[in-house]
This record gives sequence, structure tokens and C-alpha cells, in this order.
Amino acid sequence: MTGQQASSGSPTRRILPVVLFNLLCYIDIGLPMAVIPVFVHQVLGYNTVLAGLAVSLQYLATFASRASAGRQADRRGAKPTVVVGLAVCTLSGAALLLSGVMLHFAALSIGLLILSRILLGVGESWTATGAIMWNIGRVGAARTAQVISWNGVTSYGGIALGAPVGQLLAGLPLPYGGLTVVGALSAALTLFGFMLARQYAPVPPVPGKGPPMPFRTVFMRVLPHGLVLACGSVGFGTISACLALFYAHNNWNGAAMALAGFGLTFMLMRFVFARQIDRRGGLVVAFVSLLVETLGLGVLWQCASPGGAALGAALTGAGFSLVFPAMGVLAVARVGPENRGAALGAFSVFLDIAVGLSGPLLGLVIQTLGYGALFVTSALFTLAGVGATIVLKFLSR
Repeated sequence: MTGQQASSGSPTRRILPVVLFNLLCYIDIGLPMAVIPVFVHQVLGYNTVLAGLAVSLQYLATFASRASAGRQADRRGAKPTVVVGLAVCTLSGAALLLSGVMLHFAALSIGLLILSRILLGVGESWTATGAIMWNIGRVGAARTAQVISWNGVTSYGGIALGAPVGQLLAGLPLPYGGLTVVGALSAALTLFGFMLARQYAPVPPVPGKGPPMPFRTVFMRVLPHGLVLACGSVGFGTISACLALFYAHNNWNGAAMALAGFGLTFMLMRFVFARQIDRRGGLVVAFVSLLVETLGLGVLWQCASPGGAALGAALTGAGFSLVFPAMGVLAVARVGPENRGAALGAFSVFLDIAVGLSGPLLGLVIQTLGYGALFVTSALFTLAGVGATIVLKFLSR
């Protein structure tokens, strides 16, 4: 594909070929999501703490590799970053396959599984960051919000597609267990992406006007907008980590449908309202979005039926949907084009930290104060985000 071909057609048509790589990466993330805890605990015989750690290691690896992913995209270009990310995801799938093969050697199997999770976390950060930077180069910085929105759609869509497929494959009666098939499919998908990405035309990195900013400096530049993202991400962490527990506590059915409703409204808002960021400004969109998210958490606090909880989850998804692109556009604009990848990586760290910490900390809130306090606490964070957007709007005048 030549550079001229890459730049022809509508912006969406130029975005889709590259955002496909992000979709393949997140299908890989979704495939083992419901499989790994069961495999570690029931098949290998390890305790639930290690089963939970095996899942969370991926997110820790993503957090740890965000800075390197952004800097790589700035210095060497977005295409090499995506290609390396997809290669690492392929190795992760291969390690997952071997973990299933070695299930009769528990220590070796868990070691390979841990390696797989770390590789997947690194592959995720490099693929996702590189895909955004590659598409910004293809359609221009003025369409950053549209690029980030498409990345989010494929991220959550990939997980939603991969998780049920992985659970189905894991139940197949195979000699080494279904994890081998999950690992094989994971490796095959990103290997296909790796081979395809190498055929695409690169976009050159933006030449710097001086030495690149230290990551600490970039981090401080995006800090105000990152804090708003962190406040909104607590609501997402509440839904992803605690909604199923809330349904089980009340002896309700339908947690899966409520989670699906969260994902569907999230994607719908990205499709329908992403362009409002360019029209009305990121702070206005984030302000309204965080209010809607707060409303959703308030509905969850007061609901007395599974239908009410599903409505609250859907509103929370609708509210959280545009917070990342709305604030991301503003965060990236605070540095020069030559530091755009580093800014995107630093900004994404706030989501990683908020989601990573909200699970265990909100679990402690449930244990000590109950589920009502859980949703109130989460709503207070999103309200703090509303207040922060007002302050930033005032300071920007």
C-alpha cells in the first residue's frame, strides 16, 4: 500500500485498516479472560490469589510499558511500534498454548502462563499506542478524537467478541484442555496482523524541534487532564470488577446482560457523538459525560431490581465512553507533535492506575460498608471529575 493510497478516501476508510490491528490485539485479550482464573485454580490447583494475580499481571505489564511504547512511536515511527506489539502478542499466544500443553507440570505451566500475561500486556500497550499514532499520521492531528474513538470501539468490541469465544473453546474436550486452542487462536490472529501490518505504508515520525521531553515532563503536562480521566475510570472499574458481585449478592440473574449493556452504550456513544468533541470542545463533552456517568452510578445505588441495575450500568457506559477521547485530545495538544506518542502513553497511565486500583480498593469498600457505599464512593469520584472540568474550563479562559 503506497502512501498516496493510504491517504485517499474518507477519514474513516483511512482509519479502519490500521485500527484492525488494535481489534486483533484486544480479541487476544478477551479470549483467555474467563478461562485463565478457572485454569489456574481448578486445573492447576493453585489458590484464588494466584489466579487473580495471573489475570492482573497483564494490566501491570501494560502500565509498565506505556512510556516505552509512546517514546518508540515518537522516535522510530508508529508502524514499527505496531509491528513489534503484534509480534509480542503472537509470542504471548504461543506461551499460552504451551502452558496448556504442560498442564501436568503445574510449576512449568503457571510459569508459561505468567510469561504469556506479561507479553500480552506489553504487546497491548505497543499495539494500541502505535495504532493511534499511525492513524493520526494517516488522517491528520485535527482528527485525533475520531482516531481515539475508533481505537476505543475496537478495544471494547474485541474483548466482547473474544471472551465468549474463549470460554466456548476452553470447554472443548481436548487431550490438553481448551487452553491450547485459545492460545493457538490468539497466536494465529496477531500473526496474521503482524504479516498484514508489514505490507502497509508507514508514516514518518514528526521531526522534533529539539531533544524529546523527558517522560516526567510529559507526564506533568498531561496531569490535569489525566486526573479527570482517572476520576471517570473509577466508574468503569466499578462496573467491570463489582457489577457481577452486586448481582450475585442480590440473587439476581442477568449480570452478563448488564455488562453487555454497558459495552453497547459505550460503543454507541463513540459512534454517534465522537464528533461533538471537535465541535464543542473536549472539556464540555467531558463535563456532560461525567454527569451522565454519575447519574448511572446513582441509579445503581438506588436500584431495587436487576432491570434497574442494568439501566444504571448502561448509563455508566454511556457516560464513560467519551471521557478518554475528550480529555485525550486536550492532553496530546499540551506537547509538540514530536512528543505526541509519549503524551498519549502518559495520559493512558491514568486509566491503567485507576482501573487497576479501583478493583481491590472498592472491594474493601464493599467488605466494610456494603454495596450502597460502593456506588456512592464511585459517584463521588466522577463528581470530582465534573468539578475538575469546571476548573480547567475556568483556567483556559
